[in-house]
Amino acid sequence: MDADILKNLTDPAVLFFFLGVAIGLIRSNLEIPAPIAKFLSLYLLMALGFKGGQALSDAGLSGDGVKVIGAALFLALVIPAVWFLVLRKRIDAFDAAAIAATYGSVSAVTFVTASQFLVSRGDEAGGHMTVALVLMESPAIIMAVLLATWVRSRINTPGSADLTNPVSVTSPAGNLATADSQTLVPEAPHPAGEPGPEEGVEQSHPPLSIKEVLREAFTDGAHLLLIGSMIIGAVSGEKGGEAMAPFVNGVFKGFLAFFLLEMGLLVARQLREVRDVGPFLIAFGAIVPFVNAAAALAIGWALGLTVGDLTLLAVLASSGSYIVVPAVVRYAIPEARPSRYFTLALGITFPINIAIGIPLYYAIASALGT
Repeated sequence: MDADILKNLTDPAVLFFFLGVAIGLIRSNLEIPAPIAKFLSLYLLMALGFKGGQALSDAGLSGDGVKVIGAALFLALVIPAVWFLVLRKRIDAFDAAAIAATYGSVSAVTFVTASQFLVSRGDEAGGHMTVALVLMESPAIIMAVLLATWVRSRINTPGSADLTNPVSVTSPAGNLATADSQTLVPEAPHPAGEPGPEEGVEQSHPPLSIKEVLREAFTDGAHLLLIGSMIIGAVSGEKGGEAMAPFVNGVFKGFLAFFLLEMGLLVARQLREVRDVGPFLIAFGAIVPFVNAAAALAIGWALGLTVGDLTLLAVLASSGSYIVVPAVVRYAIPEARPSRYFTLALGITFPINIAIGIPLYYAIASALGT
């Protein structure tokens, strides 16, 4: 196995996550103030959206680019839907929505690592793959909010099946909006003028209509920030990119590291839930990347993609987001536990893709690609 791939496991941002976990496990008094934690989440969304818009403006779209982006968007919609249906039979529905959305989205670090892997082998992918990277975030975020809103509507319906077994939505043990963490997680979306489940008030309103579900999904502030930033990045051009570079590029790595430090602390506080994760989810985090990659490789082969594009499409499908989706899910689905969706994506799937997945996907793409 190539040493340059293994070196990516020592990325400073990832190491800060593990530092946060270690500090949390020894019960240190280190705590990131709530306003800073929220700022970091919003900053990462804005920076990633803006840079994605810049890439969209620079790369343009060829015929191959349209095919790749279409395949990427298809995978971004199908993957979370399929895995939600599978997971909700075994775990809490809110956790299922968060995990499904996490795996429907992408890991930028895995993408960059795979891109460098391809460059070293002379099989560079097209610039449209960066556009696909950014565009795959949005469907997963929409899907996460839609699924969570649907689950809430079912919970709030008298006589409906319990979708949150084994943890109730109002249970302090299962809800991040507890006395210990309420300041870190803004309220989950709910109809205006009505108390949310995090306020401890039993809900009795009828199921949400499709119109209400869509409104909550498409007016989610974090999602709108991501999309709006991408549009601004696309229309502001090269001069706009140069003006914003110190903010969206210069300090991005440092803010990302600080964000992952905070997420590490949060995961450490939730590690008492690990006994609830069990072998099923551990196996899920290890196997699902290869299942998703196989689907992407089959679709990409049918479209006649090049080796580079085919490899990166498989990487995008196989990875799980531990930046954008967790930043949104933390307050869009506060009932979900970070010790599940975040730890699966970063603690299991990420190192598997770095150590095994990327070279495996490349080998298969080399045999299938044009």
